[in-house]
Amino acid sequence: MNTATDISRALADRAEAFCRSWLPAGRKIGNYWIVGNKHGDPGRSLVIRLTPSAGRQPGKWVDHATGEHGDLLDILEERLASPSWGDVFSEARRFLGRPDPVPSLRRANRQSPSVSDRPTAARKLLAIGRPVHSTLAERYLRLRGIARFGSALRYHHAVYYRDGADRTRQLPALLAAITDNDGQVTGCARTWLDPATARVAAIAEPKRLIGHLAGNAVRFYHGPAGGELVAGEGIETMLSIGTAFPVVDICACLTATHLGQFIPPPHLKRLWIARDNDDAGERAATLLRQRAEALGIAVFDLVPQRNDFNDDLRADGLTALRVRLRTAFENARCGTRARAWK
Repeated sequence: MNTATDISRALADRAEAFCRSWLPAGRKIGNYWIVGNKHGDPGRSLVIRLTPSAGRQPGKWVDHATGEHGDLLDILEERLASPSWGDVFSEARRFLGRPDPVPSLRRANRQSPSVSDRPTAARKLLAIGRPVHSTLAERYLRLRGIARFGSALRYHHAVYYRDGADRTRQLPALLAAITDNDGQVTGCARTWLDPATARVAAIAEPKRLIGHLAGNAVRFYHGPAGGELVAGEGIETMLSIGTAFPVVDICACLTATHLGQFIPPPHLKRLWIARDNDDAGERAATLLRQRAEALGIAVFDLVPQRNDFNDDLRADGLTALRVRLRTAFENARCGTRARAWK
């Protein structure tokens, strides 16, 4: 049992025991284990199949809040404090009650940079990318009604990914630089694209990141950072707001979990939380609001009519989205001024 596929299948055969051990905040409902996310938080967004059903394999999961999906090795990678893939495989074998192979055999087919190397790997990937203008990445964004881009975005025509048979493949990808409040690149978000349709590729986990995201974000600033910022979840969601207001500073935290973990810049005076219109987004906004208000930052919510602001942009058009957002901005500012005069 030396390959990632072998280990993943063995974990899937014990999916319920795995979930009870590694995701104890969840609960079993029918043939599924329900939990908040792959970090093991309470909630109902992530669903793991426990036994085979209608030809579908156990151990597979999907997070309905983020669109991510994977197998139990991916969960284990997230849950370990400092995982390299060697650590992940070793812990999986420990759980399964099977000894590690001798060191020369521990190089399993599935490999990933160690945690300390991941920001470096992210920077290298971004460095070989090119600006998105006149690329498949620009076509993808424009198909979603987006017309604001930025230096955080890059494109590469052949980025590696692992397919369902654990084979290494390549596809074009939209790349996005994840940075901290000092502007240091801590990671890279990758969205693999279908070159025939310019849409998200039909592969397992078409959106993944490498590096450190907690507390950080993909940022789109118009000039030097100012005193106001709009923070939300997905890149497409935030660029939809940026398309409506090209000079507004925005940032994408990529998931609801990481929106809740975002660390506001120290200079900030007003923070707009552009959450998704679901339970996970509401919880994330509450957490971020508490953190920001403790820092003396005025906080306002922006909630889309549909699931997210890109859905609103595509369904209602740019003018309607701009009017709704402008009304929300102006009402909040008027309320702030009124309270200041009391």
